[in-house]
Amino acid sequence: MSKNITSTQAKSKDKTSVKPTNGKKDLIKIGKEGFDKDKLLYVLRTMLNARNINNKAMNLLRQGKTFFHISSSGHEAIQLAIGLSLDPKKDWLFPYYRDMAAIITAGISVKEVFLGSFAKIDDPSSGGRQMPTHWGARNFNMPSQSSPTGTQFLQAVGAAMSIAKRGEKNVAYVSSGEGTTSQGEFHEAVNWASREKLPVLFVIQNNRYAISVKVSDQSGGKDNSIAEMMAGYHNLFRARIDGTEFITSYEKVQEAVEYIKSGKGPALIEADVVRLDSHSSSDDHRKYRDKKELEEDLKQCPIEKFARLLISKNIITQNEFDILKQNSIDEINEEAEKAIKAADPKPTDAATFVFDESGFKETLNYESSTPSGDKIVMVDAINHALHEEMERNPDMYIFGEDIEDAKGGVFTATKGLSERFTRKRVFNSPLAEASIMGVAIGMALTGMKPVVEIQFGDYIWPAFMQMRNELAPIRYRSNNAWSAPVVTRVAVGGYIHGGLCHSQSIESFFAHIPGILIAFPSNAADAKGLLKTACRIKDPVLFCEHKGLYRQSYAITPEPDENYLLPFGKAKVVKEGTDVTVVSWGVSLWDSMLAAKKLEDENYSVEVIDLRTIVPLDEETIFNSVKKTNKVIIIHEDTLFAGFGAEIAAKIADNCFQYLDAPVKRIGAKDSHIPYAPVLENEILPNREEIFNGIKSLLKY
Repeated sequence: MSKNITSTQAKSKDKTSVKPTNGKKDLIKIGKEGFDKDKLLYVLRTMLNARNINNKAMNLLRQGKTFFHISSSGHEAIQLAIGLSLDPKKDWLFPYYRDMAAIITAGISVKEVFLGSFAKIDDPSSGGRQMPTHWGARNFNMPSQSSPTGTQFLQAVGAAMSIAKRGEKNVAYVSSGEGTTSQGEFHEAVNWASREKLPVLFVIQNNRYAISVKVSDQSGGKDNSIAEMMAGYHNLFRARIDGTEFITSYEKVQEAVEYIKSGKGPALIEADVVRLDSHSSSDDHRKYRDKKELEEDLKQCPIEKFARLLISKNIITQNEFDILKQNSIDEINEEAEKAIKAADPKPTDAATFVFDESGFKETLNYESSTPSGDKIVMVDAINHALHEEMERNPDMYIFGEDIEDAKGGVFTATKGLSERFTRKRVFNSPLAEASIMGVAIGMALTGMKPVVEIQFGDYIWPAFMQMRNELAPIRYRSNNAWSAPVVTRVAVGGYIHGGLCHSQSIESFFAHIPGILIAFPSNAADAKGLLKTACRIKDPVLFCEHKGLYRQSYAITPEPDENYLLPFGKAKVVKEGTDVTVVSWGVSLWDSMLAAKKLEDENYSVEVIDLRTIVPLDEETIFNSVKKTNKVIIIHEDTLFAGFGAEIAAKIADNCFQYLDAPVKRIGAKDSHIPYAPVLENEILPNREEIFNGIKSLLKY
């Protein structure tokens, strides 16, 4: 649409995605400041386009041409205020699924919206991989969004952390409905941003309904107010406004952005809006909303209110408004027709971009030397790897619970790092694992390399949703536009009398999640080489460190030099043999080695393979060994039922059945929680006698 109405009969050919300039000529006094006519008409046209996109999308769905849509009707005014107050080339945008007018203002075209509706290959959000209205764009700062409500808040905090550490005067915008504020991650995000005065603009678009649940059943704030609920944060700018009024919304957003850029802290705007359509195309709000209430909401339509304002100020006439509405409908229909004819994704590409496919990791120089330094325990090898990689990469940041000096982590893996690299780059996080992971993802999206520590594997579960639904799939769901190569270091495993919550093995849970690499070293040299590789590659890595091996004598090795890297997906035959193959990792690897050496005294030849990485799995080394020995046993610390050994056994059965002279056997923990008392723990976890007898029994089969 054109920026100016020069003829009420002429149909414009210019698109509303072109923002008006901020010139000061011909200012019209509205509100506290003046607006030029171009901007006011742009706002009205963009509101109309957002509304008509929603209407068209619902019609297409009823015709069976699309499958899903979430409407933003009733939210347009606050969203235009946001879009006009931010620079998507500099600021970071983490919108939610109802942010239609905001993302159009940011730069997503009408056609691109419909490319998402029709799941086309050129959909900028996901290339047809993600549901419609899950916004994303690579040509400006809007990472691909996902369906879980509230995960985006912590990522926005992470982006704001990057802004602050780079000394920029930009803003990270994040939004949601009021229902999402019941999620703990919202409160964690406001807490972190407020404590550190980070430049985050939180906008809560309160339409009073989270699907069918009323705000009175969601919010603990005074008068059901989210802004009032956040009253305890003294650095937080708070405001509750009528989000159906554009002028009011724009002025308050401008005030909030000015507050943020002054360095005083984040801002939270609660915009009261109306939801004029059902929650989504899968919902019918007439089932749970009163007819009179729906009629009253229609009277608060932000488009009609804004049009009446412009008409009252003689900026447009009613006839011109009617023409604008029709022009918008025509444009939306035209762009939808173009989009439906666009190319579909290729079925052959359905499984691409789970991991980085750029070839970068193949260019690294692996095993360039033989570890030959002084002997070193595993925890110190990890510490040295972190020091070396921090020195090498100024965009690498380390954080987690208790990791600063003088503590240096509960196992001292991070000792000396904050003293050497300062607390700007190595710092303590709040005691909140979801916060650690969500903030790390946000930082990674901006190009930084976060290496975070989760203190114990047993406490990683609050971070699990961020890892499963955000970290792992972001490359895939954005069609390779975005990635978050976070390294997550975590102490795992038992045998230290840690009881139920300091003894867990977690690798099998995460191995089931496409998109995360998993390392599990069993000695110092491997730990250093794999961790340094993890810090350089472009995929997220879960780095499992068995705390029982941190200072164990048999995990000591000569230290590799600063250039030593180990590839992921390359197991090691740590002992060659001909009679049976043992596949293992972690502490169980060393118990298997002890059993193998004892069995040598009985004239048995046992081959032992250390996996080193769970994902990717070195199937070739395993299969070649099985073809040689014709017998195989997998030994691990995790529970036998659904432990990762079951996957290895299945692969061997599928690929090596004809070479086997005995069943594929497994040894693992009993299907129980891990108790505290040593005598009980020894009964649950695999012990050396059990491993020795298990291997010997298979040899005799």
